[in-house]
Amino acid sequence: MSLAVHRSLIEPGCRGLSIAEQCRLLEVPRSSIYYEPRGESAENLALMLEMDKIFMAHPYYGVERIQANLPEPFTCVNIKRVRRLLRLMGIMAVYPPLSAQRTSVPNSEHEVFPYLLRGVRIERPGHVWSTDITYVPMKDGFMYLCAVIDWYSRFVLSWTLSNSLGVGFCIEALEAALGKWECPEIFNTDQGSQFTSRAFTQVLKGHEIAISMDGKGRALDNVFVERLWRSVKYEDIYLHGYADGLQLYDGLEKYFYFYNNERKHKALDFKTPADIFKTRT
Repeated sequence: MSLAVHRSLIEPGCRGLSIAEQCRLLEVPRSSIYYEPRGESAENLALMLEMDKIFMAHPYYGVERIQANLPEPFTCVNIKRVRRLLRLMGIMAVYPPLSAQRTSVPNSEHEVFPYLLRGVRIERPGHVWSTDITYVPMKDGFMYLCAVIDWYSRFVLSWTLSNSLGVGFCIEALEAALGKWECPEIFNTDQGSQFTSRAFTQVLKGHEIAISMDGKGRALDNVFVERLWRSVKYEDIYLHGYADGLQLYDGLEKYFYFYNNERKHKALDFKTPADIFKTRT
């Protein structure tokens, strides 16, 4: 069901039936009803798109190197502007390659869990799930994408969009995955404030799932989600240049179906994620 259809079926002023309840009955995510793209000037949106492309190709670049590699007509953009927009995008080259993009920022007051996957052989679907957030550019704004993925099969279990970096849409993606598939043994995230928040970790604890969090400075702890972001952006988002949230939602819905069911992965012996994921016991 498209986002436009979602909205046409929702009645905001319905007595005795909240929007959340209507979304539950229709089996659609609340984020698909509420969100509006984040706003910036057209020039800044074009600049942010170029910076995102540079960072996806070179995730170890910091602010100065990103500025130095900007194409025309952005070669004269000052460092303060680049730094501000990178922060807005959630991009900071703090960690080594592939883990440098930090849309989820740590909160020192939240509980941090140990990394449980060091030396662990992941040999079956459903053993480990993971999640992360990435910035998504559009012609008329930008949004943030959260996805939950099965490590072994690379199968995308659920995804949500939001116009802010709050924890709500992350919990929505998590609950959607848990509601559709059998719970994993381990759930791995980075140490971002969304994932260390009590609201998020309580969902995992309530399902008796072991919580694992990336160690600081470790480049490969969440590598499968980082590779997913690269595929989504180069194979879909950059190619289509979606104009707004409606187009973005519908486009991602089609892409993730393709990614799961039709896109053959070399690392999976040229099978699809769905081929591997359906072998779970």
